Amino acid sequence: TLLLSALAAISRGGRRALLVTGEESSAQVKLRAARLGGADAVEILAETELEAVCTVLERERPAVCVIDSVQTLYSAELGSAPGSVAQVREAAARLLRVAKELGIATLLVGHVTKDGAVAGPRVLEHLVDCVLQFEGDRYHEHRVLRATKNRFGSTNELAVFEMTGTGLVGVPEPSELFGRSVDGEVGAAVACAIEGSRPLLLEIQALVAPTDLAMPRRVGTGVDPKRLAMIVAVLSRHARVALGTADVFVNVAGGVRIDEPGADLAVALAIASAARGSPVREGIAAFGEIGLTGRLRPAAQSERRLDECAKLGLAGAVAPAGTPAHGKLRVEQVETLRQAIRAGLDAAGGEDT
Repeated sequence: TLLLSALAAISRGGRRALLVTGEESSAQVKLRAARLGGADAVEILAETELEAVCTVLERERPAVCVIDSVQTLYSAELGSAPGSVAQVREAAARLLRVAKELGIATLLVGHVTKDGAVAGPRVLEHLVDCVLQFEGDRYHEHRVLRATKNRFGSTNELAVFEMTGTGLVGVPEPSELFGRSVDGEVGAAVACAIEGSRPLLLEIQALVAPTDLAMPRRVGTGVDPKRLAMIVAVLSRHARVALGTADVFVNVAGGVRIDEPGADLAVALAIASAARGSPVREGIAAFGEIGLTGRLRPAAQSERRLDECAKLGLAGAVAPAGTPAHGKLRVEQVETLRQAIRAGLDAAGGEDT
């Protein structure tokens, strides 16, 4: 759906766009194109034989070509079945050669395994110039497009799309969507994370519940489980937040995944808020890396994070010492995790000693 919308936009700009479909018939693609609208000029080729596809590319020479999918192509010169390692390697290598020689921008759609890796031989990722991963599930209306390899620019860039009845629509301000929180809510904090070169506000939700288990659970959705376990240990040891007999659950709202250490402080504030029954102060965000000693380290690109907070109308931010001041924001500079919790939580709420 996303690539068909992109081809439609390219064709409206006066350039030829070709969609080679091996998984669907031309009639099925036409039905989707009619639903999306504006794709009348996109040319469609229903073919799975590699030699025939290359012949059409050499004869027609479109500006952009999409192959859906590379696992369905087969070469008659090889005896193995379509989708096998040999067939995928041969198809990728030959399409690469044709695309480079003729100057055709080619996009290969590939299957992924259960753990999210690209299916097929690893050489497939090495051959291409860019690897994009499209993430999302049926229970969320938003989809995330990430670049895990990019020879044309920065990796780990992020684009957010919303699935609508007429296709995928780009979300220009993901921070307004994912960073929206309810003031006074216990166990919720706003993190300002960096995805590639893009600052993004995200709501971190935490739940701390008593347990009778010998080994309490630490469950994270959208965060690294090992990093979550480290944050819980530092909270218990250096911030005097009693979590030894409690299960800790952490979730990043909207189904987004964050891997950067700059979100540590917001995760810790959300957990401390849930454990003490005290909400995070209204209108603030938090960012910073937590060390094992309980001391905070400055996060990368602090100025861009503060600009994003100011743009969305937040009143302040809790950040490590050394973070530059911002004209529109009140920046609470703290050195330790204990100081951050004191500065970030509402003093009027309850507190466990």
